[in-house]
Amino acid sequence: MATLTQVGARFALIGGLALAPHKVVRATQDVDLLIDADLADVVDQALVTIGYRCLYRNADAANYLRGDQRLDFLYAHRPAAREILQAARQLDTPFGTLHVVSAEGLIAFKLQGWVNDPRRGQDLEDVRALIRANSGTLNMEDVRKYFRLFNRESLLQEILIELEQG
Repeated sequence: MATLTQVGARFALIGGLALAPHKVVRATQDVDLLIDADLADVVDQALVTIGYRCLYRNADAANYLRGDQRLDFLYAHRPAAREILQAARQLDTPFGTLHVVSAEGLIAFKLQGWVNDPRRGQDLEDVRALIRANSGTLNMEDVRKYFRLFNRESLLQEILIELEQG
């Protein structure tokens, strides 16, 4: 993470490790980060310099490995993703103090992951768990906006009914 800071990259924790600060805990192996797409080349060069190997990279995402340390990046280039990145708050994490996306932003990325690949059932379960664990504090206007963006309003309604029924 120090390397990212040294190159001036704004980044925020997303993925499984970002669940814990939002009251949802599950095991995960990799570190998932949201980063400004404009810095993708600079970050790539910096990571390769310190021994990471690029496993995959396109305009939307990249994966790096060094020993057993895996870093997965999602590049923020769309307005909604850039807004989520800018709104990320500093929180204490197992990796120290890091920017972490909001619960609403995490719901958006988990929902997008599941919509893009319905075999990613864990992403949908994470969405359900985030809504359940944070129901009293979520900005439901934002959550509805993300479900609407992916044409999944009926899924949100189903989740909210499940929550009411306990």
